[in-house]
Amino acid sequence: MTMQADSDGRVVEVEGLEVHYGNHKVLDGIDLQVNAGEIMVIMGGSGSGKSTLLRTLLGLKEASAGSVKLLGKPFDARHPENLRQVRRRIGVAFQGGALLSSLTVGENIRLPLRHHARLDESTMAVMTRMKLEMVNLPGTENLMPAQLSGGMVKRAALARALIMDPALMFFDEPSAGLDPVTSAELDELILRLRDTTGTTIVVVTHELESTFSIADRITMLGGGKVLMSGSVDEVRNSSDPQIQNLLNRRPNLEQPDPDAYLRRLTGN
Repeated sequence: MTMQADSDGRVVEVEGLEVHYGNHKVLDGIDLQVNAGEIMVIMGGSGSGKSTLLRTLLGLKEASAGSVKLLGKPFDARHPENLRQVRRRIGVAFQGGALLSSLTVGENIRLPLRHHARLDESTMAVMTRMKLEMVNLPGTENLMPAQLSGGMVKRAALARALIMDPALMFFDEPSAGLDPVTSAELDELILRLRDTTGTTIVVVTHELESTFSIADRITMLGGGKVLMSGSVDEVRNSSDPQIQNLLNRRPNLEQPDPDAYLRRLTGN
């Protein structure tokens, strides 16, 4: 079955999403749309809910309310066949790379092919080398992950995420822990991926410079809600103090309500 965007061009569509951890509501009525062929960056401070949103989009966390559609299909535990189909069309580059240390780089990259495709070894080897070339890691398929630098691990993880030619890619903090030059190289790689393959890309990050370099649109989260979603210029010019504090690295200093503070301390 061919998986594609909705007829209106939306590859990701989230409506009224709520997620709880126990009694604590982490996401509160999230609405989000990502259009075909664009790079959407999801930003927010610590505790804003961006990591939980990513986990929910990947089907790793169950929603309490609302809906998630990926590639035109409802994507949740109530639709197990959709989960299987859609997961073959998405790629995920995890923050730490998530390469298996006991396997070579090439073996790591071939894992999705072994799980989802019936191909001979020579075909998988050629595909692996092609993806390594795409991410500027030629000749590394026989190395172990421990022999790679941090930036190389990120690119190898990207090659693995690309091995099934996904229509939709998710990046979790792609620039975290990288020096400025390596981070800029990864930004260029993400842009080239979108421009050459038409892949729709969702990036979760707190890196401002990277965000302004790659984003077509930005969704800003705060307190489990969407503060705004718009272009880079629209976000930069936002009058929302939470957004400006994040962009300008200013602390959110709010005077606590004395009565509320006392109730928290006494448990009443």
